[in-house]
Amino acid sequence: MIRLFVGLGNPGPEYEATRHNAGFWWIDSAARNLRASMQLDRSYHGFVARVNRPDGPIWLLQPQTYMNLSGKSVGALAKFFKILPSEILVVHDELDLLPGQMKLKQGGSHAGHNGLKDIHAQLGSADYWRLRIGIGHPGVKGEVAAYVLRKPPAAERDAIEHCVDQSLTALDAFLAGDMERAVRLIHAKPPRPKPPRPPAGDNAGQKQPE
Repeated sequence: MIRLFVGLGNPGPEYEATRHNAGFWWIDSAARNLRASMQLDRSYHGFVARVNRPDGPIWLLQPQTYMNLSGKSVGALAKFFKILPSEILVVHDELDLLPGQMKLKQGGSHAGHNGLKDIHAQLGSADYWRLRIGIGHPGVKGEVAAYVLRKPPAAERDAIEHCVDQSLTALDAFLAGDMERAVRLIHAKPPRPKPPRPPAGDNAGQKQPE
């Protein structure tokens, strides 16, 4: 099961609505779902909520170390409570996915994401789960730093929020440790709308082409 849910972002009101804070948005929504209250805990360098459940407590975490030092916060909490990397889900923004897209996977490269890079280093492992929330790419590598620190337009923000809402349908699966089901729920595509049926009798009496 997932025992530690981490959302990545940067602290402070100036960053609150920027693309890089998509992970924070996810944790805020998860906390509302779980009726949890995030409180600043300096021991773990972030906002933390503990949720007591029949099968043991879980934690929600928003590191307040700035993105590049996210591992300092994640590592402190995980090591103190003896949480394995495979019991951690990190939610973060993803340049390689469009707004409205998301992917769930375990392990792999940090792909240059500074928050993941520091988590790798502090945990000494890449074996944690990642929920990648698409924010799109500016198209030019040199513009990435400025792009992630800007607010997305309303339509893109709505698409990102839709991903957050959809991914939270997998929350019970995460808590049950049913990661196969969580993957199916998160990667599920909405059904295609059926084409309207022609009114009955529209072709009655019409000569069919020979």
